[in-house]
Amino acid sequence: MPSWDEKRAGEIIDAHKAMEGATLPILHAVQDAFGFITDRAIEMIADALNLSRAEVHGVVSFYHDFRRAPAGPHVIRLCRAEACQAMGADKLAQQMRETLGVDWHGTTTDGRVTLEPVFCLGLCSCAPAAMLDGKVMGRVDHAKLTAATLTGSTRVKA
Repeated sequence: MPSWDEKRAGEIIDAHKAMEGATLPILHAVQDAFGFITDRAIEMIADALNLSRAEVHGVVSFYHDFRRAPAGPHVIRLCRAEACQAMGADKLAQQMRETLGVDWHGTTTDGRVTLEPVFCLGLCSCAPAAMLDGKVMGRVDHAKLTAATLTGSTRVKA
């Protein structure tokens, strides 16, 4: 992932600012380019769209997809929706937070793994569900998710 580049960020903002409802497309494009949303990006977006920094920050903090700091190379997203909760997702979330030593949106001290909540991965019949590095996994438990995280493989036995 390239490091922050204010000139490139300005180009991204300029390419999207004429769109109706440009805030979300710009934020997604900036995060796609740099991996997270910096304070400077928020300022630039606010200026370009004639919004306050608080308004842009509000959008960033409202949507769980946006990061304020770089993620690790491995991102675990745990489903927090009702079907997964009914099948043990709360316990799994607590176990993973303890195993990794981080809370939601945190990255391990070695910088390898980031843990994020997500509200429904569409695998309700295979709850609890997780996503590891963009690949969905159903019927996960602590052992399976830990093994997949350590090996980098989502091919685990059910």
